[in-house]
Amino acid sequence: MAKQSSTLAALPRAEVCAYWVLSFGSHLYSFYQLHIFSKEHEAGLERQFQLEKGFLIWGHKKDPTDFEWSFWSHWARKSLLWTLLGHAVVSRLASFFIPKFRVTAQLAYGLLVACCAVGIKGLGVVLGHLGLSLAVAQLCNPALSWSCALLLLSTLHIPPLQEIQRSWYQTEEEYYLLLFSVAVCGLRFISFSLEHCWRPLEAGGLQQQVYWLTAYSFYHPLFFNGPILTFKDFLQQMQVPVKDRGARITFLSLLANTGRICVWWLIAEYMIHLMYMHTIQANETYLEILPPWALGGLALALVQFFYVKYLVLFGVPSLLAGLDGLAPPKLPRCVSIMHSFTGMWRHFDVGLYHWLIRYIYIPLGGSHHGLLWKMLSTALAFGFVCFWHGGHDYLQYWALMNWVGVLVENGVTILISSPLVYPSIERCISPAMRRRCLALISAFSTAMLILSNLIFLGGNHVGRIMWKRVFIQVCCPHLLQDVHRCSCTQESKGWCTVAPPMLAFLYCFAQIGLEWEHNPP
Repeated sequence: MAKQSSTLAALPRAEVCAYWVLSFGSHLYSFYQLHIFSKEHEAGLERQFQLEKGFLIWGHKKDPTDFEWSFWSHWARKSLLWTLLGHAVVSRLASFFIPKFRVTAQLAYGLLVACCAVGIKGLGVVLGHLGLSLAVAQLCNPALSWSCALLLLSTLHIPPLQEIQRSWYQTEEEYYLLLFSVAVCGLRFISFSLEHCWRPLEAGGLQQQVYWLTAYSFYHPLFFNGPILTFKDFLQQMQVPVKDRGARITFLSLLANTGRICVWWLIAEYMIHLMYMHTIQANETYLEILPPWALGGLALALVQFFYVKYLVLFGVPSLLAGLDGLAPPKLPRCVSIMHSFTGMWRHFDVGLYHWLIRYIYIPLGGSHHGLLWKMLSTALAFGFVCFWHGGHDYLQYWALMNWVGVLVENGVTILISSPLVYPSIERCISPAMRRRCLALISAFSTAMLILSNLIFLGGNHVGRIMWKRVFIQVCCPHLLQDVHRCSCTQESKGWCTVAPPMLAFLYCFAQIGLEWEHNPP
């Protein structure tokens, strides 16, 4: 389906405007219904989940139960914003006064900050993983490097080791900072090891390898949470002398990008002040009694908050990396215009996507060795992502859904593009109607994509209840008034009342996504 996007026909302007209005209006109305539901059940949610006192909107509380947002907000207030600012100052001063030792200054600063953040013992864990990865890489055997990397990553999930590492810290937040740092560094160690196996002399002798691997691993803006940059790209871009770089980031563009990140942060905070979507998704009772529009608002709010959250979490380090002359991966694309599993993987976490393609998909043969190897390469890529995130049961379902979704989309694309089918489609269906048919097919794909993302964000129970509410049944209307008293025994079918309007709006979202790809702003 994606291959046909470049030849999509333009639709009448009025039709495209209608899709925009319906898409934007459905977002706002569903968010409003979720806001109303959140306020009506605020007392019960506060008793169960301890909502925090809000600070952006007078009289509103705040939903603090998204772990990532609360975790990184805590560290940003505590130290991270200051250390990132310190990196920018150190890097600018080094580039101006000692340009030949700029990378060395960044390395030293990154090691110092990492030591202060995760402690001497935590730093020792990261350096131990680095040393083992470097030693195994000297054998220039990709299979051994992969085995070492998987073994090191598996140590993050061994309960006795977890308890030992927890005992080093006074709070859970400090332990999780170490956990995240080691996990992200694991991807960097794999990148270095495989690049060294393929091109042993690119990073120089052993001393130079130690230097560049340490600089790459402890580059402070990307150290804790990414985004992921391959060792090859980091090495090539960092070796460019300061005087030979292209146009520098101007003060106005720096100010504009900083302001954009602040707007994203405000949007994320406003969302958790106005809609308690994370506390609602954690309680099956509330999921069962949500009105249909609020149910749709919950699904959209969860995936949109995930998107805006990563605009902030990736936007800040990407801004600083750009100041250092690096070309970080593109920021995530809006999930509301994602209309395929393939597009979601290509355009959300772009750094991780390129990492998976370079180090798993292509080395295993990808699409160049037939359908079975393509299926195997894709399955192992999703399997690794599941393992890297922790390998929990809900992650296994999420990875399986994504694998099947990508395979089905590719299968449909191959079928439609085949010489036996495409000429008939081209002869019988007008270009504009072909685009509408593509958007209709994409609506079903988007529905499954959102469902898989809800499983990733909320767990199996969220996906199970969403599937039941949308495609099987809608809960008894009297439950909306009183969850304990319900005299109605007749249930209406969800497919008749919820699924058609949902697919209609997803069709509009898909049309906007196709328009965005066909005529990017």
